[in-house]
Amino acid sequence: MSGGHLIAAFLEMMSAERGAAANTLDAYGRDLADYSAFVTARGQSLLNCPRETVLAWLDDLKAQGLSASSSARRLSAIRQFHKFLCADNLRGDDPTRIVSSPKTRRPLPKVLSVSEVDRLLALAEAEAETADSAAQQVSARRLYVLLEMLYATGLRVSELVSLRRAAVMRDASFLTVTGKGNKERIVPMNDRARDAIRIWLKDLPPGPYLFPAKGEDGYLSRQVFARDLKALAARAGISTARVAPHVLRHAFASHLLAGGADLRVVQMLLGHADISTTQIYTHVLDEKLRNLVETHHPLANG
Repeated sequence: MSGGHLIAAFLEMMSAERGAAANTLDAYGRDLADYSAFVTARGQSLLNCPRETVLAWLDDLKAQGLSASSSARRLSAIRQFHKFLCADNLRGDDPTRIVSSPKTRRPLPKVLSVSEVDRLLALAEAEAETADSAAQQVSARRLYVLLEMLYATGLRVSELVSLRRAAVMRDASFLTVTGKGNKERIVPMNDRARDAIRIWLKDLPPGPYLFPAKGEDGYLSRQVFARDLKALAARAGISTARVAPHVLRHAFASHLLAGGADLRVVQMLLGHADISTTQIYTHVLDEKLRNLVETHHPLANG
């Protein structure tokens, strides 16, 4: 079986058995094609390449200037691929089994302050109420509802824009969200988001999606939402480099933790499979504790 056929079989398994998203499958496909070409250039195949080839491939990625985090992500795809080959008895050993991942420090996520989020929401609400034309009003209202929901729920942008109308539960008090790996979770909404979505639903034409659009998918694209959000940030006097849909997700998590929320609860709301992913947000707790000590310790000003 050729390398291309092996990769195709792996991607089919990831889609059918693990429910991998299209973007994930595309990334895996690119990473595996690059790895396969490297292996072939050394006169080997994916069924017989040794551990030394995997190490040489990682060295090559580093020589190309790839960051440690990007190399680690690619290695993760290769690990899963070789585990698949072993599980299907296509080869008897896993050359990645004792290969260490490139060391990387996870960067702290960009976070907006509470006052900056308030400015964005206030401007979006004002523009939704004062739009000049019907088309502008629909666009402005949609952006306002998206922002209220994103900051209230911390959804991934792909989860938010593709929400179905049926996802809105119990008079808009909860959402049913299908996340990574087709895992379903229930997410509560605050009063502001609930009121915004109720008004939006009153004028929403019949159809399956909460944010319909004329594109191939039938719902608003992530790119259009990101573009509209950056334009709103510019009008609010906030640097567009600091604002994106995922930044509002970060703000949701960080502000909850700063307000005393339990890390496990935030993990559940964000849809993280592993709590170590959620722990990146605990930097806000570290900062809060440091400020507490500096403010109240008897020797802090000495």
